[in-house]
Amino acid sequence: MAIALPAPRIIPHRGVDDDSGSIEVWFADGRKSVRFYWDNLVSRWLSPNKLTREQAIEKATALARAEMDKLDNPE
Repeated sequence: MAIALPAPRIIPHRGVDDDSGSIEVWFADGRKSVRFYWDNLVSRWLSPNKLTREQAIEKATALARAEMDKLDNPE
């Protein structure tokens, strides 16, 4: 009997204001979390990989869904 791991968790983290932060995808199997950093004020973007809050949520959700699909449909 296989033991099912819990689904990945999506954890929001706020920055110093409500216009920035990150979305963390946490894995129960011990893998390193993945963070999607966001800032809604484009003028503050110092890195080309910054996202808006909505984009970060979409990417984190897509990653979590893909990982859940792997758990539901093992090879």
